Amino acid sequence: MATETGPGMNTGRSNQKLRTRTAIVDAARELIGTGGEVTMPTIARAALVSEATAYRYFPDLPSLISEALAGVWPPPAEALAPVAESADPVERIAFACEFLLRGILARQGSVRAMISATITRPETVTTRPGIRFGLIDHALAPLEGTLGATDPQAFAQLKLDLAVVVGAEALFTLTDLCGLDPDQAVASAVRTARTLTEAAVRAIP
Repeated sequence: MATETGPGMNTGRSNQKLRTRTAIVDAARELIGTGGEVTMPTIARAALVSEATAYRYFPDLPSLISEALAGVWPPPAEALAPVAESADPVERIAFACEFLLRGILARQGSVRAMISATITRPETVTTRPGIRFGLIDHALAPLEGTLGATDPQAFAQLKLDLAVVVGAEALFTLTDLCGLDPDQAVASAVRTARTLTEAAVRAIP
């Protein structure tokens, strides 16, 4: 008996693959939004597919998380809209730091998974979702024409120093190793970001 083939069959298979991929990404995005642990098996179960099927569409967990988080974080200008009229880099960096860390707390399961993958298998992680550098650059925009013009090296060093503080690694150090609760951890990181920026502003000739 002849087997039916043709463009219609190929289109049907393509549509099914697209639906399966979409279901996996949607399940990952929903799981990420809970802030809980994010693993490939839990995502597969939520998407009603096997773990093997999930791995056919995504070679590893970081690539799936990256796609699920695409568009979730707003661009820096939108994130910092509440302080858009402020020319005070200290106020702006404090806001940026708290914005980022609160967002990390809300999605910490996925962030921890990405950090773990980066540490244990750095060669497999080509991109790691995050907006810290864009937020830092945007927050420090008022310093472009002052510190950035008079001492570019100091300006670049300030950004590097802030990158250590304004991020998930610092947040989890404060919660996991130092025993702070989330609010205390955020306040500590924000205070450090403010101190670094204040020191840089005072150093402007």
